[in-house]
Amino acid sequence: MIFAAILAGGIGQRLNSESPKQFIMVGNKPILIHSIEKFLEVDDFNKIIISSPKDFIDYTKELVEKYFPKNDRLVVIEGGAQRKDTINNSIEYAIECGADENSVMVTHDAARIFASPSLIKKSIDYAIEYGAASPVIPATDVIFKCITPNKLDSVPLRKELLHSQTPQSFNIFKYKKIYDDLNEEEIEKLDEAMVLFNLRGEDVYLFEGEQSNFKITRPFDLELAEFILINNV
Repeated sequence: MIFAAILAGGIGQRLNSESPKQFIMVGNKPILIHSIEKFLEVDDFNKIIISSPKDFIDYTKELVEKYFPKNDRLVVIEGGAQRKDTINNSIEYAIECGADENSVMVTHDAARIFASPSLIKKSIDYAIEYGAASPVIPATDVIFKCITPNKLDSVPLRKELLHSQTPQSFNIFKYKKIYDDLNEEEIEKLDEAMVLFNLRGEDVYLFEGEQSNFKITRPFDLELAEFILINNV
Protein backbone atom coordinates (compact mmCIF):
# COMPACT_ATOMS: atom_id res chain seq x y z
CA MET A 1 0.00 0.00 0.00
CA ILE A 2 1.16 3.53 -0.78
CA PHE A 3 0.27 6.50 1.41
CA ALA A 4 0.93 10.22 1.10
CA ALA A 5 1.25 12.61 4.02
CA ILE A 6 0.78 16.22 2.94
CA LEU A 7 2.22 18.23 5.82
CA ALA A 8 0.08 21.34 6.20
CA GLY A 9 0.80 22.56 9.70
CA GLY A 10 2.64 25.81 8.93
CA ILE A 11 1.40 29.03 10.51
CA GLY A 12 2.68 31.46 7.88
CA GLN A 13 4.88 33.41 10.29
CA ARG A 14 7.47 34.38 7.69
CA LEU A 15 4.71 35.30 5.25
CA ASN A 16 3.14 37.68 7.80
CA SER A 17 -0.13 35.84 7.29
CA GLU A 18 -3.07 35.97 9.70
CA SER A 19 -3.97 32.35 8.89
CA PRO A 20 -1.81 29.24 8.30
CA LYS A 21 0.04 29.64 5.02
CA GLN A 22 -1.54 26.58 3.42
CA PHE A 23 -4.80 28.56 3.20
CA ILE A 24 -3.29 31.60 1.44
CA MET A 25 -4.74 32.10 -2.02
CA VAL A 26 -2.35 31.86 -4.95
CA GLY A 27 -3.57 31.55 -8.53
CA ASN A 28 -7.18 31.75 -7.26
CA LYS A 29 -6.82 28.64 -5.07
CA PRO A 30 -5.40 27.95 -1.61
CA ILE A 31 -1.81 26.70 -1.51
CA LEU A 32 -2.97 23.41 0.01
CA ILE A 33 -5.34 22.69 -2.86
CA HIS A 34 -2.58 23.07 -5.46
CA SER A 35 -0.50 20.42 -3.68
CA ILE A 36 -3.41 18.01 -3.31
CA GLU A 37 -4.14 18.32 -7.03
CA LYS A 38 -0.62 17.15 -7.90
CA PHE A 39 -0.90 14.09 -5.66
CA LEU A 40 -4.30 13.14 -7.03
CA GLU A 41 -2.70 12.87 -10.47
CA VAL A 42 -0.69 9.90 -9.15
CA ASP A 43 -2.82 6.75 -9.13
CA ASP A 44 -0.52 4.79 -6.79
CA PHE A 45 -1.90 6.24 -3.56
CA ASN A 46 -4.36 4.29 -1.46
CA LYS A 47 -4.82 7.28 0.83
CA ILE A 48 -3.64 10.88 0.76
CA ILE A 49 -3.44 12.05 4.39
CA ILE A 50 -3.70 15.80 4.91
CA SER A 51 -2.57 17.08 8.29
CA SER A 52 -4.06 20.22 9.77
CA PRO A 53 -3.57 22.36 12.87
CA LYS A 54 -6.15 21.36 15.48
CA ASP A 55 -8.04 24.67 15.29
CA PHE A 56 -8.37 24.41 11.50
CA ILE A 57 -9.44 20.79 10.99
CA ASP A 58 -13.06 21.64 10.20
CA TYR A 59 -12.01 24.38 7.78
CA THR A 60 -9.52 22.06 6.07
CA LYS A 61 -12.23 19.42 5.65
CA GLU A 62 -14.56 22.03 4.17
CA LEU A 63 -11.90 23.08 1.65
CA VAL A 64 -11.17 19.50 0.64
CA GLU A 65 -14.87 18.76 0.16
CA LYS A 66 -15.35 21.97 -1.84
CA TYR A 67 -12.55 21.27 -4.33
CA PHE A 68 -12.64 17.44 -4.31
CA PRO A 69 -16.18 16.38 -3.37
CA LYS A 70 -16.66 12.81 -2.18
CA ASN A 71 -13.07 11.76 -2.93
CA ASP A 72 -12.48 8.78 -0.66
CA ARG A 73 -8.71 8.83 -1.22
CA LEU A 74 -8.45 12.06 0.79
CA VAL A 75 -8.54 12.22 4.58
CA VAL A 76 -7.85 15.09 7.00
CA ILE A 77 -6.20 14.37 10.36
CA GLU A 78 -4.83 16.47 13.20
CA GLY A 79 -1.17 17.37 12.85
CA GLY A 80 1.34 17.29 15.69
CA ALA A 81 3.22 19.91 17.65
CA GLN A 82 6.28 19.36 15.43
CA ARG A 83 6.90 17.94 11.99
CA LYS A 84 8.01 14.55 13.33
CA ASP A 85 4.81 14.32 15.39
CA THR A 86 2.70 15.03 12.32
CA ILE A 87 4.54 12.32 10.37
CA ASN A 88 3.96 9.88 13.23
CA ASN A 89 0.24 10.71 13.29
CA SER A 90 0.12 10.00 9.55
CA ILE A 91 1.94 6.70 10.02
CA GLU A 92 -0.47 5.62 12.75
CA TYR A 93 -3.39 6.39 10.47
CA ALA A 94 -1.78 4.39 7.65
CA ILE A 95 -1.32 1.41 9.97
CA GLU A 96 -4.99 1.63 10.96
CA CYS A 97 -5.79 1.47 7.23
CA GLY A 98 -3.87 -1.78 6.86
CA ALA A 99 -0.30 -0.72 6.04
CA ASP A 100 2.04 -3.71 6.08
CA GLU A 101 5.80 -4.29 6.05
CA ASN A 102 6.02 -3.37 2.35
CA SER A 103 3.97 -0.17 2.57
CA VAL A 104 5.47 3.21 1.69
CA MET A 105 4.80 6.69 3.06
CA VAL A 106 5.45 9.78 0.91
CA THR A 107 5.83 12.98 2.94
CA HIS A 108 5.47 16.36 1.26
CA ASP A 109 5.48 20.01 2.27
CA ALA A 110 2.09 21.47 1.34
CA ALA A 111 3.91 24.71 0.47
CA ARG A 112 5.75 23.02 -2.43
CA ILE A 113 2.94 23.40 -4.96
CA PHE A 114 4.99 22.80 -8.12
CA ALA A 115 6.20 19.25 -7.46
CA SER A 116 5.36 17.37 -10.64
CA PRO A 117 3.43 14.07 -10.63
CA SER A 118 6.48 12.44 -12.26
CA LEU A 119 8.69 13.56 -9.34
CA ILE A 120 6.16 12.12 -6.89
CA LYS A 121 6.09 8.86 -8.83
CA LYS A 122 9.89 8.62 -8.81
CA SER A 123 9.94 9.11 -5.05
CA ILE A 124 7.55 6.19 -4.62
CA ASP A 125 9.47 3.90 -6.99
CA TYR A 126 12.86 4.61 -5.40
CA ALA A 127 11.50 4.09 -1.88
CA ILE A 128 10.13 0.71 -2.92
CA GLU A 129 13.52 -0.22 -4.40
CA TYR A 130 15.87 1.27 -1.78
CA GLY A 131 13.79 1.72 1.39
CA ALA A 132 14.06 5.52 1.50
CA ALA A 133 14.42 8.26 -1.12
CA SER A 134 14.62 12.03 -1.42
CA PRO A 135 14.85 14.45 -4.35
CA VAL A 136 17.78 16.88 -4.25
CA ILE A 137 19.15 19.72 -6.32
CA PRO A 138 22.79 20.91 -6.44
CA ALA A 139 23.85 23.89 -4.36
CA THR A 140 24.53 26.77 -6.74
CA ASP A 141 25.99 29.22 -4.21
CA VAL A 142 29.09 28.93 -2.05
CA ILE A 143 27.99 28.02 1.48
CA PHE A 144 29.68 29.55 4.52
CA LYS A 145 29.69 27.58 7.76
CA CYS A 146 29.38 29.92 10.73
CA ILE A 147 29.52 28.48 14.26
CA THR A 148 30.93 31.57 15.93
CA PRO A 149 28.53 34.55 15.44
CA ASN A 150 29.61 36.80 12.56
CA LYS A 151 32.72 34.73 11.90
CA LEU A 152 33.49 32.50 8.93
CA ASP A 153 34.54 29.12 10.33
CA SER A 154 34.77 27.02 7.17
CA VAL A 155 33.67 26.74 3.56
CA PRO A 156 32.32 23.29 2.62
CA LEU A 157 32.99 22.09 -0.91
CA ARG A 158 30.02 23.17 -3.01
CA LYS A 159 30.22 20.05 -5.19
CA GLU A 160 29.45 17.97 -2.09
CA LEU A 161 26.39 20.01 -1.07
CA LEU A 162 22.82 19.35 -2.11
CA HIS A 163 19.50 21.00 -1.25
CA SER A 164 16.92 18.48 -0.08
CA GLN A 165 13.36 18.67 -1.32
CA THR A 166 10.14 16.77 -0.82
CA PRO A 167 8.40 14.44 -1.57
CA GLN A 168 10.57 12.19 0.59
CA SER A 169 9.53 8.56 0.82
CA PHE A 170 10.28 5.63 3.08
CA ASN A 171 9.19 2.17 4.11
CA ILE A 172 6.65 2.75 6.89
CA PHE A 173 7.63 -0.06 9.23
CA LYS A 174 11.35 0.47 8.73
CA TYR A 175 10.88 4.12 9.70
CA LYS A 176 8.73 3.19 12.69
CA LYS A 177 11.24 0.66 13.99
CA ILE A 178 14.11 3.15 13.73
CA TYR A 179 12.07 5.94 15.33
CA ASP A 180 10.95 3.74 18.21
CA ASP A 181 14.60 2.83 18.91
CA LEU A 182 15.78 6.45 19.17
CA ASN A 183 16.47 8.07 22.51
CA GLU A 184 14.92 11.39 23.51
CA GLU A 185 18.09 13.36 22.70
CA GLU A 186 18.15 11.99 19.15
CA ILE A 187 14.43 12.62 18.65
CA GLU A 188 14.82 16.26 19.67
CA LYS A 189 17.39 16.78 16.90
CA LEU A 190 15.08 15.57 14.16
CA ASP A 191 13.02 17.64 11.82
CA GLU A 192 13.14 15.60 8.61
CA ALA A 193 12.11 12.01 8.11
CA MET A 194 15.32 11.11 6.29
CA VAL A 195 17.51 12.03 9.28
CA LEU A 196 16.18 8.93 11.02
CA PHE A 197 17.82 6.78 8.41
CA ASN A 198 21.08 8.70 8.54
CA LEU A 199 21.26 8.30 12.33
CA ARG A 200 21.09 4.54 11.97
CA GLY A 201 23.36 4.24 8.94
CA GLU A 202 20.58 3.30 6.52
CA ASP A 203 20.88 4.27 2.88
CA VAL A 204 18.73 7.06 1.48
CA TYR A 205 18.60 7.09 -2.31
CA LEU A 206 19.04 10.62 -3.66
CA PHE A 207 17.61 11.46 -7.04
CA GLU A 208 17.39 14.58 -9.16
CA GLY A 209 14.77 17.05 -7.97
CA GLU A 210 13.23 20.00 -9.79
CA GLN A 211 14.34 23.62 -9.62
CA SER A 212 10.69 24.66 -9.82
CA ASN A 213 9.88 22.63 -6.69
CA PHE A 214 10.58 25.50 -4.31
CA LYS A 215 8.87 25.98 -0.97
CA ILE A 216 6.64 29.01 -0.48
CA THR A 217 8.16 30.46 2.68
CA ARG A 218 8.56 34.22 2.28
CA PRO A 219 6.62 36.99 0.51
CA PHE A 220 8.89 36.82 -2.56
CA ASP A 221 8.12 33.09 -2.95
CA LEU A 222 4.41 33.90 -2.92
CA GLU A 223 4.85 36.54 -5.61
CA LEU A 224 6.91 34.13 -7.72
CA ALA A 225 4.30 31.38 -7.40
CA GLU A 226 1.56 33.79 -8.40
CA PHE A 227 3.56 34.89 -11.46
CA ILE A 228 4.19 31.29 -12.52
CA LEU A 229 0.54 30.31 -12.20
CA ILE A 230 -0.82 33.38 -13.95
CA ASN A 231 1.61 33.18 -16.84
CA ASN A 232 1.71 29.36 -17.11
CA VAL A 233 5.51 29.51 -16.97
